[in-house]
Amino acid sequence: MLDINPDIVCAIIDRAREFQAKEDVVFPEDGMNPTDDWAMQTLANHHDDLTYLELKSAIEDLEPDQQATLVALMWLGREDFTIDEWDRALAQANENWNDHTADYLISTPLVADYLQEGLRLHGHECE
Repeated sequence: MLDINPDIVCAIIDRAREFQAKEDVVFPEDGMNPTDDWAMQTLANHHDDLTYLELKSAIEDLEPDQQATLVALMWLGREDFTIDEWDRALAQANENWNDHTADYLISTPLVADYLQEGLRLHGHECE
């Protein structure tokens, strides 16, 4: 069971696709650790971009448990966990929640695809 409305996740997916489709947004192939400097530099380069600000705000406006659900959905869609391990993924996401969750999600290449797949595994589809 999800602690977040799937429509909210779909709206975040749409914003993430819009942001990451911009020509100036480039994520290195080898930089998959979200704490790497490249991730913060990429986001810093877009600090005044309206699409980025809307996406970040949409995530930050969620309650911490809902932000953790987004992270767990991303991990599920990325195949870090299986649907049978959902409770464990959610528990780990809640334990690791911090004030930088939005940046972590936004700096993850293919985050929109991962979120969409995580939703699909829970039986939800975006229109």
